[in-house]
Amino acid sequence: MRAFWVVGLIAIIATGCKSSKSGTNGAATYASYQENLTASLPVYPDYEAELAKQNTSNTESSVKTVDSDLDQVITGLYEKNLEEPYFNGYSVLIYSGIDRTKAFETQEELAENFPDIKAEMQYQEPRYLLKVGKFNYKIEAQKSFSLIKSQFPTARIIQDRFQRKEYEAPEILDSNVEGQN
Repeated sequence: MRAFWVVGLIAIIATGCKSSKSGTNGAATYASYQENLTASLPVYPDYEAELAKQNTSNTESSVKTVDSDLDQVITGLYEKNLEEPYFNGYSVLIYSGIDRTKAFETQEELAENFPDIKAEMQYQEPRYLLKVGKFNYKIEAQKSFSLIKSQFPTARIIQDRFQRKEYEAPEILDSNVEGQN
């Protein structure tokens, strides 16, 4: 058994030495090498032909179908948004702090410097907030912000929530009150 292992080991060494010979031909051996990979490459459709087929087919009916579906989705979103009491937007925050007198002084100073801009004072315990505007988009708040920033350098645009004007809270009927305190 030991002799078998020795013969096998000698055969492996001889084979390894035989294959490690360097080629004398070098680059000339591979000069005529060619490989055909077309079977493994992906096949792409002819997009110009596909586009021509689509243009010749009746596209108006599919456009009308998409438009009507889109109108339904937009109407549904609009009605859903009307039911929501609040919407998200942006305001320009001029003052935020716990000093009540400073908040009202800032409001008076704003009214003196910018009489056409109406500020809203809010109290969120323990701080007072002086805000200007109810804007849907940040870019809309930029005009007021740039005016106010010259006089109030600490002013900034913030995200805010506003109650819809057209929203009416549901009435509480006597039948709804029974289980409440």
